[in-house]
Amino acid sequence: MTSRREFLKAGAALAAVAAVPHHALAQVAAPAGAVFAPQPGKWRNFEVVTTLDIAPVEGKAGPAQAWVPLPSYTAADWFKPGESRWKTNAATAKVETDPHYGAQMLHLTWAEGEKAPTVEITSTFATRDRATDLSKPGTVAPLSAEDRALFLAPTDLVPLDGIVKATSDKITADKTSDVEKARAIYEWVVENTYRNAATRGCGTGDVASLLQSGNLGGKCADLNALYVGLVRAAGIPARDLYGIRVAPSAFGYKSLGANSPTISKAQHCRAEVWLDGFGWVATDPADVRKVVLEEPPGKNAMDDAKVLAARKALFGSWEGNWLAYNDGHDIALPGSSGPKLGFLMYPQAEVASLRHDCLDPDAFKYTIKASELSA
Repeated sequence: MTSRREFLKAGAALAAVAAVPHHALAQVAAPAGAVFAPQPGKWRNFEVVTTLDIAPVEGKAGPAQAWVPLPSYTAADWFKPGESRWKTNAATAKVETDPHYGAQMLHLTWAEGEKAPTVEITSTFATRDRATDLSKPGTVAPLSAEDRALFLAPTDLVPLDGIVKATSDKITADKTSDVEKARAIYEWVVENTYRNAATRGCGTGDVASLLQSGNLGGKCADLNALYVGLVRAAGIPARDLYGIRVAPSAFGYKSLGANSPTISKAQHCRAEVWLDGFGWVATDPADVRKVVLEEPPGKNAMDDAKVLAARKALFGSWEGNWLAYNDGHDIALPGSSGPKLGFLMYPQAEVASLRHDCLDPDAFKYTIKASELSA
């Protein structure tokens, strides 16, 4: 459990940041020689090709099936999914839609005698940078009652009571507006967590266990889910978006881009918070901690210029070098007798009802490649 000393230390650091007016903070936190400042601009078009060659399970015979996430999230101001098409020797291939979140996946089943199940899926999409000026609220259509309820609800791995609620209440105790509360939680997550290189994949997103352990280390699915849980517990709608990096950072951040056309291990989830007068606002505290740990030369100080620039930008903006699959939690795979997924960000496959390890693309035998299309 987070100790009182740790909490007070983080609270003092947060108070120091909060005491600086936002316009002044922008000047303080924009050091010379480090620029990370996404702004809406030109749309970019990409193609992502996902190839699965499903390996047999030794000693087990039975049919194979797979579930591959498709770009199904839409945001008129920064992300537009295009078409998905596929080539496969599967007996059936059907696009399935999660009934709660609308997350789409291609569900494939192969005949029991098929010795080399395979599929190649090509998806296109358009994206661009996004940023919100939080000093200037505007006229934004209200969030629907249905979406407000959905994005204020607990999930299997993100409860909103107990230690999650208690932690959220402490962080936001002296804050009045939703913007102040959401920013305070962002700063607290940045101050109190760390990116753990030993965490497999993107983490599990088990927020209560993370807080109860007192060891707030993980990767994006842990740290951004923690942010979302703490914000929801404060009564503010928030959500995780699950996707994959597809291109290098235009700002030169090696840690915040896909630096190879093969992106099989470039999965990344981000977070959004709904703020009245602004709409859905981009946040990504996990990427701040990624810059701290991984941005060359690595193990950077919190006051390093690149860390400060990313920290300033990633509450309110993010870079459009990323594909958004969906915002779903607790995903049941159609036709599977296995457990639900906390989130659908990786290809999934089963042979003879045994699920492959989606975090080991070499053994699972899948590859994901991205390329930018000319306008």
